Amino acid sequence: MRKHLDVFLEKTLVLLMALMVLNILWQVASRYVLNDPSSFTDELARYLLIWTGLLGAAYATGKNLHLAIDTLPGKIKSLKVRNGLYLVAKAMIACFALLAMVAGGARLVYISWMLDQKSPALNVPLGLVYSSVPLSGLIILYYVYSDISWKQASERQEVSSF
Repeated sequence: MRKHLDVFLEKTLVLLMALMVLNILWQVASRYVLNDPSSFTDELARYLLIWTGLLGAAYATGKNLHLAIDTLPGKIKSLKVRNGLYLVAKAMIACFALLAMVAGGARLVYISWMLDQKSPALNVPLGLVYSSVPLSGLIILYYVYSDISWKQASERQEVSSF
């Protein structure tokens, strides 16, 4: 399942980036070549950037490419303490994803839908734009759970091989 999610996110991020590049090219061309700036391109670029940034953060979490300060774990010689530190870091990531992104993001989406907020130029429901927050949080939670499960399974396998 994880590999399928990775491939899906890779393709989605490439598509979003391609749309963003085309959108900005059209923005520049319409402004400077046609002397008639397009009214929707600024807003679309902003929303594509939001989706790309949040889904990209989830993808980076899945690939363990997120920013990490590994000075302390590198100095700890005990494998047990290092693994405990790993679990604490993963738990903190999971707490942030659950509380801030999933719960907070879901609340933001709900309020936006209830107030029927729409974007000014595209007339798109803002709940749709904001739904990238809880979606990315859920993906991060899946990756954290998958990492912890894999780590524990590999530790059990190391212990049983002795």
